[in-house]
Amino acid sequence: DPSRKLDAMRDVAIAQGKIAAVRENIAAGGAEVLDAKGKLVIPGMIDIHTHALRFSDGPSRCLADGVTGIIEAGSKGADNIDESVTAAKAAPQQARILINIGRAGILPEGDTMDVNRADAALAKAAIEKNRQWVVGIKARLSESVAGKNDYEVLRRATEIGAALHVPVMIHMGQTVSPLSKLLPLMRSGDIVTHMYAPPPNSIIDDDGHIRPEVAAARKRGVFFDVGNGRSAHLRWDMGDKIMKTGFMPDSFSTDWTVDGLNQVVNLPNVMSKWLMLGMPLDQVIAGVTINPSRVFPVFKDRGTLKVGATADVAVLELREGSFDFLDNYQGTRTGKQRLFPVATVLNGKVAAKSTS
Repeated sequence: DPSRKLDAMRDVAIAQGKIAAVRENIAAGGAEVLDAKGKLVIPGMIDIHTHALRFSDGPSRCLADGVTGIIEAGSKGADNIDESVTAAKAAPQQARILINIGRAGILPEGDTMDVNRADAALAKAAIEKNRQWVVGIKARLSESVAGKNDYEVLRRATEIGAALHVPVMIHMGQTVSPLSKLLPLMRSGDIVTHMYAPPPNSIIDDDGHIRPEVAAARKRGVFFDVGNGRSAHLRWDMGDKIMKTGFMPDSFSTDWTVDGLNQVVNLPNVMSKWLMLGMPLDQVIAGVTINPSRVFPVFKDRGTLKVGATADVAVLELREGSFDFLDNYQGTRTGKQRLFPVATVLNGKVAAKSTS
């Protein structure tokens, strides 16, 4: 439990949907027992960049992987946000939404290639109508999505975010505008996803150094997220170079879609890629628990096993062996460890168990 800097052999007692005790040798006393000997027992995981609500079984599949909180990141815009809201209400775990600043949501031809689609008034009204469910704004800024409109699209998104006190998540990588122009618009609490995207306009310069505007953004409280995904977001050489700088991700996310599962697999698999790249296990676990819980208020009592917290728990197995991992460019790396989901406890009840 990174929130308490706890890494030890302990029993976890749960009562009435809350963590009741974490200590050695708790007597079961006839209660239901989930045997996790030899496994990792961690807070339920939070994935802040998914598109799981686009698929009828998406949330339940994420739950089976140990994910007890999800953010739907920009699938829908003001014109069709009701679809995401309906799906979020039906999800078994906590599910919330980032509205796409592009009113039609994700479009094959580019969400905001026509800048008029970045309708700030419509987005603001949609958030105000659905404040419980829509908790922020997504601005996809790649050249194929926003073209030369990236700066104006982000300006409109951050203007709404500031007015409504909600964060903005940007999809970076391969933008027309340099990060030196884009990142100064971002405020404390905003999120940069796809932080390992290769050039043009990656977070490192040609000499492998973190760009000054990136360091400045983190210093003022901008959050940096992995966003594995399946296209143009992760390349192994970028992983090597960025890790060498010591600029670690704040959070791990999948950018979950059914189409991307061959590369992403699940959140534990994404976490395993950074174990392979040399990140310590406790930091990797923090990136799916306590760190993302601090980004969105809806998760403020999640991501921890402290007594009194909501009893969302993930049980993982860290297996030793030879495991292949894919980036977004058909690159394969082999690692010696991989995390696998074993069981999920949601609100104090066993919600899923692995059969493998």
